[in-house]
Amino acid sequence: MNTTPTTQNRKRNRLVIAAATAVTAAALVAGAAYWWQDRDELSQASAEDCRLAQRIITEAEQISTGPAPDAEKWWKETGDERRAQMKDGYLGAKVSQYEGWALATAKKSPEAPSAKDVKNLQEEARGHCSDSGVTLSMPPLGS
Repeated sequence: MNTTPTTQNRKRNRLVIAAATAVTAAALVAGAAYWWQDRDELSQASAEDCRLAQRIITEAEQISTGPAPDAEKWWKETGDERRAQMKDGYLGAKVSQYEGWALATAKKSPEAPSAKDVKNLQEEARGHCSDSGVTLSMPPLGS
């Protein structure tokens, strides 16, 4: 069988198209794998956000044992500070929950959290600070 230059050109063109298609498909698969793995990762807060979170948590523990009017004032001021300064909203949401629990504990509310609730929240919040070098500690409230 005799191959002509036109047949050789077609084979070369098909080979080039097949190679380009394979490279494109591999890039799409790699991108999809990266997205799939990254989609469940927690946001990573800055060290500054994590230090602010720990300071608020420490204050919340102290506030939870005090009089309710002081706790309510602290809750409003701290919430404003957290919203103004903390850049990671996901960490901010966890800290906000702890703040609310501190207020509920100070008010002797039946909605005050159990030690297990606090421990679960601590684990969730720690996940946002795992790259920052700051380890958050959320003690049980009201003790």
